[in-house]
Amino acid sequence: MESAPNRLVLPGGEGPFGKARSMVFPRAVLVGHGVLDELGRICHNFDFPQVGLIVTGAKTGTLAGRRAAEILTDSSFSVTSVTAGEATLAEVERVQKEADAAGARFLVAVGGGSKIDITKVVAARQKIPFVSVPTSAAHDGISSPRASIRGTERASSVEAVVPIGILADTSVIVQAPFRLLASGCADVISNVTAVLDWRLAARLRNEEYSSTGATLAEYAAQEISEHAALIKPNLEESVWIAIRPMIVAGIAMSVAGSSRPCSGSEHLFSHALDRSAEKPSLHGEQCGVGAIMMMYLHGGDWRRLRLALHTIGAPTTARELGVSPEEVVNALVAAHSVRPDRYTILGDNGLSRDAAERLAGVTGVIG
Repeated sequence: MESAPNRLVLPGGEGPFGKARSMVFPRAVLVGHGVLDELGRICHNFDFPQVGLIVTGAKTGTLAGRRAAEILTDSSFSVTSVTAGEATLAEVERVQKEADAAGARFLVAVGGGSKIDITKVVAARQKIPFVSVPTSAAHDGISSPRASIRGTERASSVEAVVPIGILADTSVIVQAPFRLLASGCADVISNVTAVLDWRLAARLRNEEYSSTGATLAEYAAQEISEHAALIKPNLEESVWIAIRPMIVAGIAMSVAGSSRPCSGSEHLFSHALDRSAEKPSLHGEQCGVGAIMMMYLHGGDWRRLRLALHTIGAPTTARELGVSPEEVVNALVAAHSVRPDRYTILGDNGLSRDAAERLAGVTGVIG
């Protein structure tokens, strides 16, 4: 059995270069109407052992989790299901115990971002493969090697594993609230400022930079921006347009060996808002609004970026995010301190309160 996704190792040589990088990719990606029916065949193609565990949610279990279990059972696999909650460290440990108790040798995540994040961390801990079956597309974590897990106090991005297979059934995903898809699109559009930050860090801090990872991330953002007018509620074709760039964005992180292609100052703003806002919004929505402001700081076309978000139906203001102007300003001031090791346009010292208020005001994020 091959128990991991495709792994490409680029060896280093003798002498001053001496680098090596391992890039891990999914072995199979199926996107389209009704591809969930291929789950059993794909798992057989991966030569999975007989026993597996399906990780799903209360709603997503009804939507697709039960069907996934039926497909695998009909395909001669022995599977049990666990209903997971939010992506917390405690929930990861609970699902891991369920996997141990079931004797699971492979995992299938059927759900939104939190269920996929939990599964990819458990798969990493158990050293077993997993298949990603997204039921919504609220961010670019469908194919990425990282997971956002909340501990006792705050969310953190942790190393996980890339799914060995991805089955993105557009007929399933279109049934999720459109707000989730718009949020995922905003998350991918925000790649443009993440890459600008990355290039800045490469120039000023000699940070390692992957032109291939950057190009993939920018391509994903461009695809969604250019087709923004076609992304609409209750339209399966919209899911088809959006889901592929989201998967590409996750692969960009695998190529880079870090989240750099898809996470810069706009993500720092989002994480800071998570900590300071009474009722934070969706991650992708916050990253989109953050990208508007960070693009202004980079001297780029922030109005074009804002228009793409608006066209899709993603928030572009504090009011649309459901947060107060004060909370936005607080997040801008604190953003640089979220990850001091990650250099961005915010610099080492961040923004003063006056500068943050001006930035949010001139870009129309606050009135």
